[in-house]
Amino acid sequence: MRVAFVGLGVMGYPMAGHLARCGYETAVYNRTRAKAEAWCAEHRGVRRDSPAEAAHGADVVFTCVGNDDDVRSVVLGEEGVLAGIAPGAVIVDHTTASAVVAREIDAAAREKGAGFLDAPVSGGQAGAEKGELTIMAGGEEPVFERILPVMRSYARNCTLIGPVGSGQLAKMVNQICIAGILQGLSEALHFAQRAGLDIEKVIGAISKGAAQSWQMENRWRTMVNDEFDFGFAVEWMRKDLAIALDEARRNGAKLEMTALVDRYYAEVEAMGGSRWDTSSLIKRL
Repeated sequence: MRVAFVGLGVMGYPMAGHLARCGYETAVYNRTRAKAEAWCAEHRGVRRDSPAEAAHGADVVFTCVGNDDDVRSVVLGEEGVLAGIAPGAVIVDHTTASAVVAREIDAAAREKGAGFLDAPVSGGQAGAEKGELTIMAGGEEPVFERILPVMRSYARNCTLIGPVGSGQLAKMVNQICIAGILQGLSEALHFAQRAGLDIEKVIGAISKGAAQSWQMENRWRTMVNDEFDFGFAVEWMRKDLAIALDEARRNGAKLEMTALVDRYYAEVEAMGGSRWDTSSLIKRL
């Protein structure tokens, strides 16, 4: 099976690498040419000059870019994926974007006789590098089942949530949960510091009970040590929360806590923390 990967950022670069290591004939495209050349120097694969060229002859085209506009550009643009894709091929979009753009791409892909999955991922850069991502997909089951063995090259958990758009909606749920957990953890650690507690002992006790979370296990120490130069950036989280809040305005969901945490992240950005890890919410306190 021949595959293409469009977008070699902090996530796409290692994801495409896993595809090549698993033996898939891989073509890559990245807006910054040097990044694609570096990838080709490291992996078996070929660089293409446009998304259309990358898609030409590919059975599956993966995209992982920044936002809705980027997805539209690399898929629907004059030199986009759909300009080069063959009928019967499948587009899998790993971008965290809106359900609206997912449905747009699906409709356009159908006109070309191509399949489509919206398949945002969770697990961050570390998960991408280790090949241990979680994928939430939206699309038709036959298309999902066909692509599932390929996605397992870099994911340990792949779930078809429902029709097109459902993957993006599930990712919004994911980000809403993370935002709330991090704010609660920030306040808890701040409280423990003010109370004069031995935080390591406190975390050792409560992390084995109902308060346990991935964020607690992996971020508490860096949070109390004022270390945030790593991980999932605040500006990326704000982009994701904006998508969720926009969707909530359409479906009537009340995201009061999410809106509040988004404002807190705006304060972190004002402190110069746009590229700090999302656990930097504690800096406000």
